[in-house]
Amino acid sequence: MVSPVTSVRPPQAGLPADSTQSVTPPTELTEASAERHLGAICFKIGPPALVGVEAEWFVHDGRCPADPVDPARVAAALAVLPVSADGPVFPAGSRLTYEPGGQVELSSPPAADPAACAAGLSADQAVLRAALAAEGLRLTGSGTDPLDRERRMQATHPRYRAMERYFGRGGPWGRIMMTGTASVQVCVDAGTEQSYVDRWRLAHLLGPVLVGAFANSPLLEGRPTGWKSTRQLVWSRMDPSRTLAPPPLADPREAWTRYVLDATVLCVRRPEGLPWDAPAGLSFRDWLRGGGERGAVLADLDYHRTTLFPPVRPRGHLELRMIDAQPGEGWRVPLALVSALMDDPSAAEEARAALERLGHAGSRAPRSGLWRRAAALGMADPELRRAALACFSAAERALARRDGVLRPALVEFAERYPARGRCPADDQLAALRTGAGPALQEDAPC
Repeated sequence: MVSPVTSVRPPQAGLPADSTQSVTPPTELTEASAERHLGAICFKIGPPALVGVEAEWFVHDGRCPADPVDPARVAAALAVLPVSADGPVFPAGSRLTYEPGGQVELSSPPAADPAACAAGLSADQAVLRAALAAEGLRLTGSGTDPLDRERRMQATHPRYRAMERYFGRGGPWGRIMMTGTASVQVCVDAGTEQSYVDRWRLAHLLGPVLVGAFANSPLLEGRPTGWKSTRQLVWSRMDPSRTLAPPPLADPREAWTRYVLDATVLCVRRPEGLPWDAPAGLSFRDWLRGGGERGAVLADLDYHRTTLFPPVRPRGHLELRMIDAQPGEGWRVPLALVSALMDDPSAAEEARAALERLGHAGSRAPRSGLWRRAAALGMADPELRRAALACFSAAERALARRDGVLRPALVEFAERYPARGRCPADDQLAALRTGAGPALQEDAPC
C-alpha cells in the first residue's frame, strides 16, 4: 500500500504536478519499460482505507452575474487568506486550483472516512465562500455555466494553450469543456489484489447512475439543450482516444496500459517561450517508436497521463469523473453514495446486481446508449431510476451500519430526486420556466 498522500489524493486540476516523477535519470523509454511503469503505478494495491473529493464551482458577480469575472477580483478576494508555496491555505488542508475558464475547485486531503472528508471540505468551502463574498463574488454549483456570458480562456500556461488548439481541431467542444463546465470527482482506493478488478468494474457500472442521478447541466449559453447533463454531452463529443473508457479487458492494468500508450499526445513540454503543441495524430506509442522530435522519457509519459480524461481514471487510486457539479454542499451526496457502494461489501453486491440488470457490461462510456440516456433523461429514464433507487437504498443501509453523519443528506436527496424521477437539472429548468431567465443555484449550506 502506498502512502496515504499518493493513494487517494484527489488530482489538482490546475497545472498538474508531476507527482509520479521517477528518480531515475531521464533515459529514453521503450515500449516495454513504459508498460512496466504503467502496470506498476496506476493501481496501488492495499485495503481500501481512504477517500477524497474534489468540488468545482463557477464564480459569478453577485450583482451582475452575466458579466465575466476579472481574475484580479478573485485574486484580491483570496489575498486575505494565509499563503504557502502551494497557494491559499485552508483550515482543513484542501488545495485550491483554477480551471482555464476561471472556475475554482477545492481538492480535499485524503481522509479515513467520508464523514471526516466531508467535514473538512465543508469547512474549507465556507472559508472560500466568505472570502469571495467580501469581494461581491459568489460560487455557483452547476455542470455547465447556466448563464449566457462570455467564456474567456483565463489560463495562459502553454499546457492550456496547447489544449485549446488541440481540441479546437474537433469543433467547439474542447473550449466549452475547458471554460464552461464543472464537476464533482470522488476518489477511492483501488483495492487489494483480490478486489481491484471488481472495484474497477463496479465504478464503470455505477457511472450511468451517477450521471443521471446528479445531472445538473441542462443549459448552455442560457438556453435548454434538451439534455439533463449537457456536460456529459460535451465530453462525449471530444477526442475518443482520451475520453472513452478503456476497453473492458479482463485485466484493468493491461487495458489501462494500452489506453495510455494508444492515446494521442496532446502536448510536448518544451523550454520557456516555445509552444507545447504536439504533432497531429501522434500517439504515445508512436512517440516511443521514434515518431517524435526527440525520444520520450519517463517524465513525458507521466505528464501524458494527466491529459487523459476517461470517466474512471486510475491514478494509483480510482478517480470517478462523471458527476456534474452540485449546488451548495451537494457534493456530499455523491461522496456518501460512491464511498458506501465501493467500500461496503454488502452494498457493493446489491448495487452490482441492480446495475448488471441494465445490461451495459462492456459498453464504452460515455458514448454508449445507456450513458447517453442517462445524460439526456436523467432520472426520467425508468430503468435508470430503478437502478438508482436500489443503489441509494444499498448505500443508505451501509451508512446506517458504519456512519450516520452523511446518511440524512443521502436520504433527503433520494426522496427529492430519484424517487420522483427528477435530478438537480430539473430545478434549473423549473426556474427557467418561471420566465425569470436562467437562475443561479445558490452556493449555500444544505
